[in-house]
Amino acid sequence: MTKLSSHITALFIVVALVCAFVPVFSVEEAEAKSLWNTCLVKITPKCALNIIWVVFGNGSLYESCCHDLVQEGKVCHDTLIKYIADRPSLIGRETQYLKKRDDLWSHCVSVSKTA
Repeated sequence: MTKLSSHITALFIVVALVCAFVPVFSVEEAEAKSLWNTCLVKITPKCALNIIWVVFGNGSLYESCCHDLVQEGKVCHDTLIKYIADRPSLIGRETQYLKKRDDLWSHCVSVSKTA
C-alpha cells in the first residue's frame, strides 16, 4: 500500500509540474496535449522527477532511469527541459541547464548502449 501511495504521489507531482509549467510558456493546448501524449507517457514519474532533479538541482541519476530517458527520445527530452529552463525565475541560467541536459543525454545514451 505504501508503494502505491508513493507512486500516486510521484505521479501527482509530475502532473502538477506539467500543469504549472505548460501555461507559463503560452503553449497552445494542442501542443501541450501532444507533448503529454507522446513524451510524458514514455517515462515513469520517478524517473521524470529524478531527471528534473539532476538537471535543475544537484541530484544523482538513477542509472535505471537512463533507459526511460532514451526511450522517451531526444526531442521530448530537449523540449521538456527547455520549457522548464525558460521559466522567468531561471533566466540567466538557461545555458547551464541546457548543458546539463545535453550531458545527461550523452551519458544515458552511452549507458543504454552498454546495457
